[in-house]
This record gives sequence, C-alpha cells and structure tokens, in this order.
Amino acid sequence: MARAVPRTLRSRLTLGLVAILAVLCAAIGFTTTTVLRHYLMDRLDQQLVEAGGRYAASLEHPSGGGDANRGDTRAQAPGTLGVRLVAGAVTEAALVDGDADDGTGSVDDKVTLAAAEQKALAALPLNGSARSLQLSGLGGYRVRAQAGRDGDVLVTGLPVARVEQTVRDLAGAEMAMFAAALALAALAAAVGVRLALRPLDRVARTAERVSRLSLESGDAAFSVRVPHDDPATEVGRVGASLNRMLGHVEDALAKRHAVEGRLREFAADASHELRTPVAAIRGHAELAQRHPDAVPEGVRRSLARIEAEALRMGVLVEDLLLLARLDAGRPLARQEVDLTRLALDAVDDARAAAPGHRWRLDLPAEPTLVAGDRDRLAQAVANLIANARTHTPEGTEVTLRLDAGESKGTHLWRQEGGIAARGAVAQDARRAGAPGGPGVVRISVTDNGPGLDPDLAARVFERFVRGDRTRSRTSGSTGLGLAITRAIAEAHGGRVELESRPGRTVFTLVLPAA
Repeated sequence: MARAVPRTLRSRLTLGLVAILAVLCAAIGFTTTTVLRHYLMDRLDQQLVEAGGRYAASLEHPSGGGDANRGDTRAQAPGTLGVRLVAGAVTEAALVDGDADDGTGSVDDKVTLAAAEQKALAALPLNGSARSLQLSGLGGYRVRAQAGRDGDVLVTGLPVARVEQTVRDLAGAEMAMFAAALALAALAAAVGVRLALRPLDRVARTAERVSRLSLESGDAAFSVRVPHDDPATEVGRVGASLNRMLGHVEDALAKRHAVEGRLREFAADASHELRTPVAAIRGHAELAQRHPDAVPEGVRRSLARIEAEALRMGVLVEDLLLLARLDAGRPLARQEVDLTRLALDAVDDARAAAPGHRWRLDLPAEPTLVAGDRDRLAQAVANLIANARTHTPEGTEVTLRLDAGESKGTHLWRQEGGIAARGAVAQDARRAGAPGGPGVVRISVTDNGPGLDPDLAARVFERFVRGDRTRSRTSGSTGLGLAITRAIAEAHGGRVELESRPGRTVFTLVLPAA
C-alpha cells in the first residue's frame, strides 16, 4: 500500500507551507465570522432595546383608534415578535408579518406557542438582557422581557435569520477566497521550494554518482564534486563538506592503491628472485644424494628433507607469483578450451595420485567449450580436485560434473537444516561480476566426505586458509589453492561457489560459455 505521507523533502516542505497557510486562513475565517456575528447580535440587541415593549403591550391595549384585534405595528420591523404574559401565562402572541394594503402600516398574525416555549418565555429575566430562543415554525429569535404597566410581562423578539445569513454569506465568500489563495500558494510554494532545493539536488546527484563508482579496481582517481558550493548557505556547507570528504577518500584510495601496487610488485619480484635459489637448493640436494661415495644415513635423511622442503617452497613461490600476476591484472591467454578433455585429464591424474578414492566423471555427450587460458583453467580444476583428495579420507567418492545451465547467482555454503549466505563470500561474487542466467558452464567437484566447518567455509577462498588447523606439512598444502582458483575464475569473468554439509561438499567453478 502506498504511503499517504509525502516522502521527499520537496513535497514535505510544500505540504507544510500549504498546511500552515490553511491553518492561518481557517483562523482568520473563524475570527472574522465570530466578530461579525457578535457585532450583528449586539446591533440586534440594541434594536430590541429601542423597540421596547410597545408592540407587545399594544396587543392587549390597541392604540391609535385602530382595530382592537391589531397591535401597534408602527415602526416595527417585519418578523418582530410580541408576547404578553400575565401570571406566567401567555395571553397574547403575534408576529409583524408585512405591510398592510390600506397604508396603515404593518399587519400582525397571531402566533400559537407550544407549552415548552411559553415556559421558556416566562422564565426570561426582567433585567433587560437579551436571550436567544428557538421557536417552532419561526426559527431563531433574540428575545427581551420587561415589566408592563398592568403587572404583566412584555416580551419583544427579533429574528436572527438575517444575522445568520449574513454570517453564512461572509463564510462562503471567505472559503472561496481562501481556496483560491491556497491553490496559488501551493503552486508558488512548489516552485519556490524547487528553486530553493536546487543546490541540495546537486549534492544528491553528486552522491549518487559517487555511489555508482567502482572503487575496487584500484583506480582511485575520480573528479566527481558538488558544483557551486556556496559556504554562506547550509546546503553550500554540506556540499563543501562532501567535496572535502571526497578529496580525502580519493587520497586514501590512491595511497592504498599505491601500497597494494608496491606489495604486488614485491611479491612478484620476491617470488621471481626466489625461483632460482630454490631450484639451486633442490639441484644440489639431488646431486648430493646421487653421489657414488658412501653418505651417512643421517646426512641422507637431511638431504631428503632439504629436497622435500625445497620442492614445497618452489610450489609456494610459483603460487605467489601467479597470484601477484593475477592481482596485477595481467591479461591471460585467450583461446578455445575444451573443458571435457580438461576434466578427463584432471580425473586421470587424480586416480594416479589417490587410488584409494573412488573417482567418477559426469560429462555431457558433446564437447563443452569456453574461451580462456587452458593452463590456468586446468590448474583451477586441479586445485578443486586436489582439495577434495587432500581433505577427505580414503574410500571417499569424488564426482567431477560438467554441464551448462543457469547460475545460482551467489556464493553459498549450506549446513544441515538450512542455508546461510556469508557476507564476505557474497561480496566476492559481486566483485567477480559473475554471469547469471543462461550462457554459463559449471564444473563441480562433489565428495561425500565429512564436510567443512562453518567458520572455515566462510573464508575458505581466502589466502593461506588451510583446513588443517595444526598447519601440518604432511599434506603439502600451502593454503593458496582455492584462492588461486577464485582468482583464475574472476580473471575469466566467472566465480566459484561452495555448498557444504556433512556427507556432501560441492565446489563449483562457474565460467561464461564460449
């Protein structure tokens, strides 16, 4: 359901101004009509005083030689009510109805009053103050009672219909005038607020442009600024503050990019320089072991350990050098790669390396092709298979499946009884610019091993994260295999996904189809 309250600042300000003006108009209208009504009522009371009880007295004692059934209606306004009461009972009641045809003045009509109305008239005070009274068939009247000469009570009344009509006419005129004024004020307020908020709109547009900038590629230079930031205004101060903040962010990103660049260069240079001494150490160790002379057993074991550690260091150096090159954004080879052949070779190598596992292949009938670097893609798949081989016991069934289909769209890890999305992993998927929908190829490695610990699953694609908490070297793992797989996938415009629960773990490499 749409919200009735305006959500934009422009709408709220316009509505607020119109509402304030509407309240002021209502107050002015109420005040003017109230004052006018009191003024007209005072005039009516004054007319009652001036009329006195002459008409009411003339109903019982006609004057001027007129008809005995007629009262003295001279100088009496039409609608004037005259009532004579004796001992609290109404003896005569008449109403000045209009002008006579014979030129003698006004004529009067007899009035029949209800018992309640007679009681109300009898209760009027004789101090000369006027009261309002509602009479059936006649409407509202302003009445005034005074003592007569014969011990009677004379009541004179004047209708308030003309007073009420005048007040209603004024109220109607004011409503029409105020409605027109509110319409013009709403239009003027909308235009004025729009003009006044133009600097704020510029600030908002600048913030939106900044929010759409990609700051993850390392290019921290951006020239988005709030134009015309006048520090003499509130919005100008906000714009100036935003410009200063953007400058600080740009400087910070530039420094971070420079530091990351230096770190990548250092890692690449160090890895490159370490390749030669590591290879020399391995060569000398192998040469010493092949020496024809007798070598003490302790020395031979030391040489074997040196060779093994040199081999492990060589793998680590190569991995670090590859990550440094991928981080630097160096272009990979682009060629047509048959993932079906790549999967066959990877499983053949795995069977030879781990004959105690049960290896299965699930491949499509037709070759599955992608565009990319064959060596790097082969390394990514080999890392996934090596991860399943290393962290599952013998007898585990491992299945490599290759198919094309729609992407799930996020990195997920699953626990028994539910699915949880990890923020860091989902953020990795967004950074990868991963494809979604048709046009993707999925290579999944599934095992029925014990599964991953939830804390480990949340950061399994980070660097130097190892499943072996003791950091034992017996497995030969460097903790970089899955990080390299993710970097290779992202370099090809893809991503990696993880689904894990006890008895089922699936690593999936998602790539754009050729």
